[in-house]
Amino acid sequence: MALQPLPDYPWDTLAPFIETAKSHPEGMIDLSIGSPVDPTPDVIRAALAEATDAHAYPTTIGTTDLRVAIGDWYARRRGASGLGVDAVLPTIGSKELVALLPFLLGLGAGDTVVGPRVAYPTYAIGAAIAGAEFVAADDPAEWPESTRLIWLNSPGNPDGRVWSIEDLAVRAERARELGAVIVNDECYAELGWDEPWDNTPIPSILDDRLGDRTGRLAIYSLSKQSNLAGYRAGIVAGDSALIARLVTVRKHAGLIVPAPLQHAMTVALGDDAHVAAQREIYRARRAVLLPALEAAGFTLEGSEAGLYLWVTEGKPALESLGHLAELGIMAGPGHFYGDFSPQHVRLSLTASDADIARAATRLRARLTEGNQTPAA
Repeated sequence: MALQPLPDYPWDTLAPFIETAKSHPEGMIDLSIGSPVDPTPDVIRAALAEATDAHAYPTTIGTTDLRVAIGDWYARRRGASGLGVDAVLPTIGSKELVALLPFLLGLGAGDTVVGPRVAYPTYAIGAAIAGAEFVAADDPAEWPESTRLIWLNSPGNPDGRVWSIEDLAVRAERARELGAVIVNDECYAELGWDEPWDNTPIPSILDDRLGDRTGRLAIYSLSKQSNLAGYRAGIVAGDSALIARLVTVRKHAGLIVPAPLQHAMTVALGDDAHVAAQREIYRARRAVLLPALEAAGFTLEGSEAGLYLWVTEGKPALESLGHLAELGIMAGPGHFYGDFSPQHVRLSLTASDADIARAATRLRARLTEGNQTPAA
């Protein structure tokens, strides 16, 4: 059997731009990757330390305390009540689940996985791993009859788009018509910026208002809200029959969250204060970087939530990437996220306050030096 080829890792192609950015007299500021730079909260680090006597094998399904904490968190923060311990599962971060979910659900040749038009590339990679076809389509009317798995990403990476509860309802209904599993990657759900999401919770695919959760799953990560990227702490929740399928396959494959991390996750999910504090840090960085980008001629699109600014100056993405690299700033080009945004770049808010301020200063200097006409 011929294996479906996988594309080269796209970030490896940015080496020339990285070299240009590194040659800046004041050094490179990397805004291309959304990797947290702020400290892991002390309450979580202490929880990890107190659980290091982990001599026995952990359970794939997770401790009862963790599963209860996940259910309580969904009820408290995501508007999804009544998730029992059989409807939740800890994962080794969220990326492994995104990449493996088509395989874990038994998809293969002849099946279609649908994902957003502008999206994190791992949705398509997961389809390729399973030997399924991937179709990028946001409009449910365009989802083919062969669709067996639908990926939503709200808030979106890279574009920060949020689907309303009405939007989710339309998509959930179409998934039911197709007999497909629908999954929302909700990793940025605690990071809403623009009205109404600055004061209104971003809706989940598991929201009580959507009714019966059959065929629906939500994925979440503690990397963003709790600075736990290095811990690899993720969650999947929803339809208990689908969770049971995932548990069985993961038991056979040995995909288990280490016991100390399960305890740390339990504590993290029970503490909302550190999440609120981190959200304000990102809000402040956004308030510094966004006006500087706009002054330098970039236009913001979407980005009402999430960790990124999705911007364009109306030129090919690699040209914009080159302009930024000359300022010592690294961004991510739009074509890394599909074929529909060839003139966009993505900049992350996951840099230190000092680096965000330095980037803003360089962007404004570009305007001052006459390299860019002011935005209208």
